[in-house]
Amino acid sequence: MERISVIIFAVLLGVGFYVWISRAINKKPLQDFVHSNLWLLHPNSVCYWRTAMAMIGLFLYFYSGHENIAIVIFTFAAILDGVDGVIARKCDLGSKLGEWLDPLCDKLTYLPPLIGFAYKGIISVKLIWVLVIIELFGQFLARRVLDMLKTSGAANNFGKIKAIICFGLVIFCALLDNIVDIPTIYNISDEVLVGIIILASASIVFKFVPNRLYADILSTLNFICGITSLVLTYQNYFAWAICVIIMGQLFDLFDGRMAEKHGGTKMGPLMDDIADFVSFGLAPAYMIVKSGGSLAWLFALIYLAGVAFRLIRFVAVDKKRTDLPDGIFNGLPSPAGALIVLGSALVVESPLLLWGGAVVSVGLMVSHLQFAHFGRVIIKQVPRPLFFTMCAFMVVALSFVFRTKNVEMFGYVILCSVSLYMVVGKKLRIPVKEPV
Repeated sequence: MERISVIIFAVLLGVGFYVWISRAINKKPLQDFVHSNLWLLHPNSVCYWRTAMAMIGLFLYFYSGHENIAIVIFTFAAILDGVDGVIARKCDLGSKLGEWLDPLCDKLTYLPPLIGFAYKGIISVKLIWVLVIIELFGQFLARRVLDMLKTSGAANNFGKIKAIICFGLVIFCALLDNIVDIPTIYNISDEVLVGIIILASASIVFKFVPNRLYADILSTLNFICGITSLVLTYQNYFAWAICVIIMGQLFDLFDGRMAEKHGGTKMGPLMDDIADFVSFGLAPAYMIVKSGGSLAWLFALIYLAGVAFRLIRFVAVDKKRTDLPDGIFNGLPSPAGALIVLGSALVVESPLLLWGGAVVSVGLMVSHLQFAHFGRVIIKQVPRPLFFTMCAFMVVALSFVFRTKNVEMFGYVILCSVSLYMVVGKKLRIPVKEPV
């Protein structure tokens, strides 16, 4: 209980400092103070400070027995990872050196304690060394190649989410280290570590991809997820099939934003529509069929027709409307509709309830109820550190589901998530423009 209290105190202290400096840095007095004390508050200096704090915390935890003090110091150092970026943006102090130094200091902050916990038996030694090799390759060899190609090596979203999860994993391992005879089922550290390795690899790969291809690649990955889900559903691996569809939704979430930010190809919109129909139409419909019941095929067709209507209306009508604000959906988006069906498939045993979920999903999709776009509206109103923390929490939650193998709980998590989206999506809806 003492360890938990220390962790909560450390997190509140760090978050409080981040919130304060995020607000104060918008005012000229603090900006002037930063410029007059660059040795202390330059973003690169902050990187050095937080790395030094992490090393002190490492020594205190593993070699001097002052674990609680070490946790407070390390947590504060992890929070400073967001502070240097805030200072760089608000005070216009970004630099090529900082672009290279920031991820290096991240690695020097979380890799040493993770290695220490690995050799204490809390996480896999093999997995942690795989992560170390990938991180070193990305930091030195990959960035050298990017410099030769005159391409930016700045951290992308994959790398930022990975860093937050790594910081969280260190704290989680410190918590496990204080618990005697913890049930194996609650140690999800290895599952989280696998997710970190995947994110670290994706972070490197996407730095070599031309920006204009980002959207098409994400749409293709979404399509592959849909096909994979169909195969897994055929083999009666429902939970895994749903996990793959959720992965496809994450790819779908960002393909539009990447197209707007970096451009795309002529085939991009068509690829996106096909991928959406497969992942959020065919895959959930096939799951309805496989779930059983004499009328399963009928409700699967109703659901499939609803998704098709929703996608066609969006392309042929909604995109051309002048009275519909940008970032607002006319009807529930098909990914959210799919979640209603997928969650129902896991939490109910009666086919009647699943069919009811399909009908509710179709009704919401073909309706004229308006919902805010999750990526273009909702995420933009969420502070970036909170957004990345939410993504990290999602990875940890899925890891816990995989470890516990509690399919019903997974279904409730899905239904709660889509319900939360519908509530927030309605609340953040932009007022409809009056026709000219």
